[in-house]
Amino acid sequence: MVQLYLPSMTPRIGAKGQVVIPKEMRESLGLGPGTDVAFEEVQGGVVVRPAASRSALRGRFADSGMASRLLEDRRHERD
Repeated sequence: MVQLYLPSMTPRIGAKGQVVIPKEMRESLGLGPGTDVAFEEVQGGVVVRPAASRSALRGRFADSGMASRLLEDRRHERD
């Protein structure tokens, strides 16, 4: 594991449970504002990684194709 920040830099968990990922690490991993991340508990710590892409429509209709059909219906309504 490459350490991209100084040992003297100790991020702390804030009151809302937020932690700042050092800039060099964010840039190295392509983590920008709005990036979805996944957390994994490992022995003695936590791993944070970019999350797998998610469907724009979630829940029981996520894989139904309903979103594309609704958008197509809206396009026809405007024509």
